[in-house]
Amino acid sequence: MSVRLPRQIVVSPLYFIVAFCLFGCNPSSPKGNEGDPAEGYRVLSDDPLYPLFDPYSIPEEPVFDIVTTMGTIRVKLYSETPLHRDNFARLAAGRVLEGTLFHRVIDGFMIQGGDPGTKDPATPQEEYGMRDLGYWIPAEFVDALRHTKGALAAAREGDDINPDKASSSTQFYLVQSEDGCRHLDGSYTVFGQTLEGIDVIDAIAKVPRNGMDVPDEPVRILSVNLVRD
Repeated sequence: MSVRLPRQIVVSPLYFIVAFCLFGCNPSSPKGNEGDPAEGYRVLSDDPLYPLFDPYSIPEEPVFDIVTTMGTIRVKLYSETPLHRDNFARLAAGRVLEGTLFHRVIDGFMIQGGDPGTKDPATPQEEYGMRDLGYWIPAEFVDALRHTKGALAAAREGDDINPDKASSSTQFYLVQSEDGCRHLDGSYTVFGQTLEGIDVIDAIAKVPRNGMDVPDEPVRILSVNLVRD
């Protein structure tokens, strides 16, 4: 998801094999598969990647804490976007997002993360935003869900190769400026909203960054935790 549109958010169709094994995805499934990308997923007690929780037993509108090196962002996921909600829950349960970077941050726009390739210190910055899990999630546009400040939305490939505007399996962004992001309404799926931690989003958006909008000092996701009542 290198956000390159008039500030567009895109992601390249590479795969991440560990996550395929974890979620039981079919590596031969084409991008844009309309089926459940985690079909066949099982919670196995002897699995060394045993998940943090059962992603199929979550509230209708679950709440997650995205714990970063700069603070915690608490988000609620919407019931109106069940495909994106359930996918994010699987990512959290499987620890897929742990260790990934906010690899593109722009004050007055958004902060973007979730590329599994950013976990590897050897990955060149030029390749940040070029990886996900190898499947797409069908778009779930809801008129009432817009790019308000703190909105959680899915990044995606550009319209030239993705006319249906399907979402990346892992890469997401958090809106730092409603004015800067409102032109994305109806083109990128909004599937959650920040409940606490707007100040953290603002702080991340303002960190010094290079010409590719990569923070000079890494801003890393430490964990994504389901908030239980």
